[in-house]
Amino acid sequence: MTGPESEGITVRRAVCPGSFDPITNGHLDIIQRASKLYDVVHVAVMINQSKKGLFTVDERIELIREVTAGFGNVEVESFHGLLVDFCKQREIPAIVKGLRAVSDFDYELQMAQMNNGLSGVETLFVPTNPTYSFLSSSLVKEVATWGGDVSHLLPPTVHEALTKRLGER
Repeated sequence: MTGPESEGITVRRAVCPGSFDPITNGHLDIIQRASKLYDVVHVAVMINQSKKGLFTVDERIELIREVTAGFGNVEVESFHGLLVDFCKQREIPAIVKGLRAVSDFDYELQMAQMNNGLSGVETLFVPTNPTYSFLSSSLVKEVATWGGDVSHLLPPTVHEALTKRLGER
């Protein structure tokens, strides 16, 4: 092993989990903010076999890598199963989640308490930039499917991929 960890320096790690189908400017805002607070931010793309995404997991990973490349400290990979197991395997002590509204908090608080009880992993909540407080991947896909302009809600390469994918349907 080389780098700070081999020299006994603690590397501050966090994970930003989600399905990211597709990644939005709201997701990107939270990842970028986390990247300023941590040495390494893992973006964990959830594999959910029961859900058919618009983009494959590999396509989502590639899009996220493209739009986060400039941050310099973001690693992107997929996971299935429990997020806390992903964290334990990579020695990640913190989960960073964006909160859009009080309804997000109700659900996320339960998840945070469960994750902490299972493994000791802490969850940090970051309030979403008000510009993106209404934004979700599902909403973006629905509006785009009906021809609405979502270009201001997505990074340009993601908007291009979404437009292409919807045109194939």
